[in-house]
Amino acid sequence: MKRALDFTIAVAGLLLGSVVLVPVMVAVWLQDRNSPLYIADRAAKGGGLFRIVKLRSMRVFADKTGVASTAADDPRVTSVGRFIRKTKLDEATQLWNVLKGDMSLVGPRPQVHPDTLRYTPAEKDLLSVQPGITDLASIVFADEGEILRGAPDPDARYDSIIRPWKSRLALLYVYNSTGISLDLRLIRLTLLNSVNRPAALAEVSRLVELLGGDERLQAVAARRVPLTEELPPGAPGAELHFSPRAV
Repeated sequence: MKRALDFTIAVAGLLLGSVVLVPVMVAVWLQDRNSPLYIADRAAKGGGLFRIVKLRSMRVFADKTGVASTAADDPRVTSVGRFIRKTKLDEATQLWNVLKGDMSLVGPRPQVHPDTLRYTPAEKDLLSVQPGITDLASIVFADEGEILRGAPDPDARYDSIIRPWKSRLALLYVYNSTGISLDLRLIRLTLLNSVNRPAALAEVSRLVELLGGDERLQAVAARRVPLTEELPPGAPGAELHFSPRAV
């Protein structure tokens, strides 16, 4: 049922989305006469690799600078790319990966392979399911670029205050993903997040509570508290912030 849902929505999304995607792809190409698509390796289920397709929002060869995280004020982002990132159109092209079966609509966001090599034993469970376009963490940290704005080292800031909480939220999905009902709810919350973020975050926080997340994880999901440095789940001395029934 999950694959049928993925396939159906991917086909419909690509057909309907082409009305917007094609003009934007032309705008990207006119900007620098290079491919409007960014195709790169990402970690697949089981730890292998697949080629992700994204609408290019950065300068050509921006990924060769050695900086993986992207702040809102990153100079590598093009003028058209700012619009693409603001509207999340760079994620829409990943429906092609969903159609192919590389990804699912809902699942942990696919990471670059070097990042997965630094996973803790707990984080390695993120590779036990298909990566996805959206999940709990994607909704809560949809403003990741703004969080990293002005950071002298975006990668270090991501590692210390975003990765630990994203991994916990993603694991909460992995440990509770037993059918499509949760996927349908997260798809609805993803759409709601684009028009009413406070309402979406409030619902995500209640969902985290339902799935067994503790009060701290619920507060982070609602973004009611400042993001603080935390060890990633599975690191020595790190709290999981789940109740046992979530695992």
